[in-house]
Amino acid sequence: MNENDKTLVIISPAFPEDESADYWVPSQQQMVKALKKNFPDLHIVVLTILYPYHDSKYSWHGVEVVSFDGTHKRRLKRFGLWRNVWQTLNNIRRQHKIIGLLSFWCGECAFLGHYFGKFYSIRHLRWICGQDARETNRWVRFIRPAATELAAMSFTLANEFLKNHKIKPGFIIPNAVTPGSFPLLADKDRDIDFLGVGSFEPLKQYDLFARVLAAVKQAIPGIRAFHCGIGREQEKIKTLIKELGLEDNFWLLGGKNHEAVIQLMQQTKVFLHTSRYEGFSTVCLEALYAGAQVISFCYPLEHPVPHWHVVGTEEEMTAKAIGLLHDPNIEYKPVLLYSMDESAREVIKLFQGDIDAGLETNHRKKDGSLVI
Repeated sequence: MNENDKTLVIISPAFPEDESADYWVPSQQQMVKALKKNFPDLHIVVLTILYPYHDSKYSWHGVEVVSFDGTHKRRLKRFGLWRNVWQTLNNIRRQHKIIGLLSFWCGECAFLGHYFGKFYSIRHLRWICGQDARETNRWVRFIRPAATELAAMSFTLANEFLKNHKIKPGFIIPNAVTPGSFPLLADKDRDIDFLGVGSFEPLKQYDLFARVLAAVKQAIPGIRAFHCGIGREQEKIKTLIKELGLEDNFWLLGGKNHEAVIQLMQQTKVFLHTSRYEGFSTVCLEALYAGAQVISFCYPLEHPVPHWHVVGTEEEMTAKAIGLLHDPNIEYKPVLLYSMDESAREVIKLFQGDIDAGLETNHRKKDGSLVI
């Protein structure tokens, strides 16, 4: 083993099957890219447990990826899946010097990483990303992580994890954007009034999005709204658009690649995020940096953020949207909350034994943002 061959192993439930699938787990993609960019000499291996739907080894932007197709391995086959992951981890350990294990979400991946790390005395960090902070996460009781092994994506998630699992994550490694991924566009009028981006799932509440749009239309008849994404409730939303008479106001664009979504955000006045639960929404962060005003129900920080408006009800969302669109002095300037390069560097500090890593982010910006 070459002692200079330092390796970080990342364990994730899902990962893109190729470089074109930039819509899969976008936050985790950006984190891996930022780690590779900021630490080019670090050997990174991603083990993806559930997706893609095949067992394979492949390269993704210069990162080694091993997939296990765990989605199709149920019951007794699940133990075989865990054995295969353990054997792969062991092979990596024999061939490389592992500086740490990083699990995305505190779930099954963290369960596997926890016991492997404990057995071989390897530092293991879990990045709490969203649903894993909720009370329904049964994996936490089997892992019993220490606070110093947990990094939450936001203050809200840290508090949610504490409330539900009686453990306060020791660090905040915030979700972030990659400024270099935003295309430079010439200044032009923002001709999209509302934009929504996300899957058509019950949690995202796009039926509420349509109802808000219908209410706003009463005050602004020529309102124009678009949505990017696919999902199981898509037909339901299409039917609702017809019922509400929004055929000339609301267009569903289907799945779009990341660059196309960013360009749409840069043409948007108000980004409407109707999800009833979020960890630290990537699309909200991107919409802010694209210059749009953001309205949501969920707020990940402990302080206000410029251009991010948090409401409590459907009626409040409608009123705020009308107010923003009628405001002649509204600004559409990029707001950068966090850069993923910074978050990636905080992750590596934790694996280097820097107990202050993550705390710099907690206190770095008093207002939590930078308006550019």
